[in-house]
Amino acid sequence: MLGEGILRGLAETARNFFGSYVSKQRYTTVEYPEVRIAPIEAARVFPFLVYDEGMKDGGRPEWEAGLRCTSCQICEKECPPKCIFIEKSKEKKPDAFGKQQFYPVRFDIDISVCMSCQICVEVCPFDSIKMDTQFELATDDRFGDLLVHVDKLAKSNSYYNSIHPSEASAIDHHREETKAMLAVKAKAAAEAAAAKAATAAAKPPAAGEGA
Repeated sequence: MLGEGILRGLAETARNFFGSYVSKQRYTTVEYPEVRIAPIEAARVFPFLVYDEGMKDGGRPEWEAGLRCTSCQICEKECPPKCIFIEKSKEKKPDAFGKQQFYPVRFDIDISVCMSCQICVEVCPFDSIKMDTQFELATDDRFGDLLVHVDKLAKSNSYYNSIHPSEASAIDHHREETKAMLAVKAKAAAEAAAAKAATAAAKPPAAGEGA
């Protein structure tokens, strides 16, 4: 029948309109920005850098001391629109596992170019770059505000847990297991070194050594 699809669409619109007076499930919009809907956990907007809280390294700010990024530059190379710019440090700092690592002295993301593809997240071997859920980023300063620097990109692991709890808790669990494994290895190596030193000390001198 001619116009059947239009009539069906109008009927659905009317059903939602009148139904919204008796059922909240029929609400199709909210009065934004006064009323806001929390983003779903899988939401992704632009990347940010995760840092581990409580780490100290000289006079560095907490975010810099705890930054997980090691400036491996994989994300920069794999980024399709080439919106990531990284400059590696000359010296190293300890990471959360106690290993000396390079860190970014420059890490910029041009969010006016970023297409939120999440490839940078997928290729990162250190779980250091993740997708944020903040979307109210409009500005009239194209170059000053949309080129985001490392100090603004760095956000705590607590923040990461607050926006992506399932994903973040799984990563935290894996990192804790890694820390425990490294502690066991370090203890075994220390015990082996101590046993070797004790054996060497207890070994009698060869003939003629004491002459």
